[in-house]
Amino acid sequence: MSVRFLGKLVGALLLAWGVLAIHARMPSAPSVQQGETFVPSPEVARVASLGFRALVADYYWLQAVQIVGATERDPTRHAPTLGRLVDVVTTLDPWVDHPYRFAAVWMTDSERSVREANRLLERGISYHPDEWRDRFYLGFNTLYYLGDDARAADAFAGAIRLPGAPVYLKRLVARLRAQGGDLDVATTLLQELWRNTEDPYAKALDEVETERRARFLDAARAEYRRRHGKDIAAVADLLQGPNPVLKQLPPELHGWEWVLEPHTGQIVSSYYQRRYRVGTWETDIDRKRWRERQEATRRPSGGESS
Repeated sequence: MSVRFLGKLVGALLLAWGVLAIHARMPSAPSVQQGETFVPSPEVARVASLGFRALVADYYWLQAVQIVGATERDPTRHAPTLGRLVDVVTTLDPWVDHPYRFAAVWMTDSERSVREANRLLERGISYHPDEWRDRFYLGFNTLYYLGDDARAADAFAGAIRLPGAPVYLKRLVARLRAQGGDLDVATTLLQELWRNTEDPYAKALDEVETERRARFLDAARAEYRRRHGKDIAAVADLLQGPNPVLKQLPPELHGWEWVLEPHTGQIVSSYYQRRYRVGTWETDIDRKRWRERQEATRRPSGGESS
């Protein structure tokens, strides 16, 4: 047996052993189904890949996809795990494309997750500088969730001249830099994202349209005050009298009613029970709940914090 043939045989055996070793380290079901949250650090995954980085990256990408697909209600509750998985995937194989935007779509449970998704998007931009969609998602996250108009405009501006970028981005950048985010900006951005990833943005689009109709009712309410010298006691008052302000109310999108919110007196949908605010990643109620969750995670597990 020649030395050359023996070398090839040893190499083939080492390759087979490496593949088997990698598969032995891989659990057979997604970690979310096993009740586990362990994901190796990118550095550990790189060493453990034994040179088969693309293979290991594909495995962890499959785990991320399975987590979203196997979650019945809200995959965003697994955002920290998804973030770690995508971090591993894009560290082992940074030339991948879709995982960066996948993180942006599903990592929206908290400000921390959104900022981590933005960090991953910035990595994607460094490896795919001509991909306008990464910059678009970065701008959207920065505007819609973090409320930073200036940085959002910078992100959008970076995409304007890239191949495939929508022509309206230049106008959006101008509006953001001139006066900050408004309802039309939010609507346009949500519609563009909805074309590519429908489900996560359908609810937000509903909220924006509901707010548009509520503002129409606000204008009718102001006219009612002008005519009658008093405020409405119920939204239905806009339809009352010999010369009503409105002949009919705009439909509530979910078939519910328009009511006066008892604490603020604002006209709201009884479905949402609050008004939409542009340029924030959450409502006041959501912000309070999120802060409570963050405080709970900081408390020592054995007792109350000092």
